Amino acid sequence: MEMVEPDSHLVALKVMRLMRPTLVGLGPVVTCEPTDLVQRFSNSQESDGMSGACAETLAAGQVLLLPQSFGSIYLGETFASYICVHNTTPNPVECVTVKADLQSNTSRINLSMHENAKSPVVLPPGGTIDDVIRYEVKEIGTHILVCEVNYSTPAGYAQSLRKFFKFQVLKPLDVKTKFYNAEIDEIYLEAQIQNVTTSPFCLEKVELDGSEDYSVTPLNTLPNGESVFTVKHMLQPNNSCQFLYCIKPKGDIAKNVDTLRQFNNVGKLDIVWRSNLGEKGRLQTSQLQRLPFECKTLRLEVLDAKNTIKIGTIFTFNCRVTNTSEHPMKVNVRLAAKFSPDSQYTGCADFMMNFLQSGESAEFPLSVCPSKLGLVKITPLVLTNTIQNEQFTMKTSSMFLLLIRITIMIPQLIRIS
Repeated sequence: MEMVEPDSHLVALKVMRLMRPTLVGLGPVVTCEPTDLVQRFSNSQESDGMSGACAETLAAGQVLLLPQSFGSIYLGETFASYICVHNTTPNPVECVTVKADLQSNTSRINLSMHENAKSPVVLPPGGTIDDVIRYEVKEIGTHILVCEVNYSTPAGYAQSLRKFFKFQVLKPLDVKTKFYNAEIDEIYLEAQIQNVTTSPFCLEKVELDGSEDYSVTPLNTLPNGESVFTVKHMLQPNNSCQFLYCIKPKGDIAKNVDTLRQFNNVGKLDIVWRSNLGEKGRLQTSQLQRLPFECKTLRLEVLDAKNTIKIGTIFTFNCRVTNTSEHPMKVNVRLAAKFSPDSQYTGCADFMMNFLQSGESAEFPLSVCPSKLGLVKITPLVLTNTIQNEQFTMKTSSMFLLLIRITIMIPQLIRIS
């Protein structure tokens, strides 16, 4: 869009937004000779920027259309504008300064012009000062570009002119996050990104920048290193896709439950996308807060266990129990298998552990022998605090559940005739 000052001013102000053209559909096009009566119908398309005279050379599909106004922009994109001040008189104009501000609902940002030039300047007859200003918009809503030019007349009078250019900043995508707390120190974050624009765009980068207290492992690739999505990550309007990340606390934070409760900021999502014509946009979320860490009086972790074992083979896995209460404990560990045709495993354990002070941990092994194929549930595992006679049963519905995949090796049978 361009605005030219009236003749009463000694300078002319021109402001144009720099942006890529848009794709528009042609609709039904009737091709004809210039002398045909149907030409009148083709001429009705001139309001869309495509005249009937050129309709003969246009193919079906979409064409590029130059912007006719300041229009709108999406949050995270870079607003760029060309500002030009021209001396329209045959005399020099002195003390010329140009100022540009971008005003939103909550702030006013000064956009510097000619940072290395000395101000004010003298414009000779026909002289021009111009510059391109750029700013990454960071707020949704109405924005107003305020351009102000100050100069002095030959008689020494100070003159000023201001112009306002309004445009809208729209929301390009919708981000929804969900946290899952595992029993061990791992946290899983699911991030859903939805395209809420009217055009497709390509997700160039979606990363979780972990805070200094957490490390992040993306889970969005296959074992061979390929992405679980398409190469381009192209999102059509209203479509969405999910990203998964595994987050672990660093250093001594994971060892102390009380300290772990205090560090809930896990990081920020950094998203970079490009429009269908290559316009780049970038968004970063605020600090994501993990769910409050809740821990019971006792905490049980499986440290070392194989995923696949043979049926009928004794299977040993290591466990760690942590006293998360404020009192010392004397823990008895008991695992009993019911001997029946439906039993998934055989094996038992019944032993006493040493004293566990508050916050202390101890490790112990357990051995079972699977007797059925499939996922085997090691339950019930009963931990008893003999000091206060508290009993903790790790049942199937609990987090303290160990699932083991069992396989069997069947020898090949050879028929002898």
